[in-house]
Amino acid sequence: MNGEEIVKGTRLAARRDPALAKLIKRVGPMNLRDPLDDSFAALVRSIMYQQLAGAAAAAIHGRFLKLFAGGLSPAAVLALADGTMRTAGVSGSKAAAITDLAQKVVEGLVPLGDVDSLTDEEIVTRLVQVRGIGRWTAEMFLIFQLRRLDIWPVDDYGVRKGWALAHGLKEPVSPRVLQAEGERFRPYRTIAAWYCWRAVENIVLPT
Repeated sequence: MNGEEIVKGTRLAARRDPALAKLIKRVGPMNLRDPLDDSFAALVRSIMYQQLAGAAAAAIHGRFLKLFAGGLSPAAVLALADGTMRTAGVSGSKAAAITDLAQKVVEGLVPLGDVDSLTDEEIVTRLVQVRGIGRWTAEMFLIFQLRRLDIWPVDDYGVRKGWALAHGLKEPVSPRVLQAEGERFRPYRTIAAWYCWRAVENIVLPT
């Protein structure tokens, strides 16, 4: 994802949806936080942010990272004593997910070194083998870490609500309806999703 592609995709989205065009004009250019240097760290971060408000997730994530004096890695996670993650405020289910991810990376069942060469669906299929990683977490990884331009997370409540707000609908649309609506934005559905997030004032984007 580069600047030229973002501009091109934003113009396409605006042309194909007048309501989105108004939102784009109000919000301004799309911008994403810088990706992390390490895909494992990015996935751990995505797990940490599941179903938590941004400030709470950031606090827990910060305490979690302090557990690793030598830096976060799959091996370092597996070397932690039982219960250590809980002392940092990580829930039992998230601790289990992070441990399972580390185990599968170490064993080679979920390799991360070649993700740039895989298709979006190949990456989703690989990642959902991990306990606690569903399609949504994989899609956030594709958007915020790998910068894939055509991701349309229809199960994300913020995208559904943002779509409804932008189009003057009283209720968020269903994932099935949103899936069909997104077809007009191919191959730049990520951009449309990002603006839907921005339509929701209290939306928490990964930071």
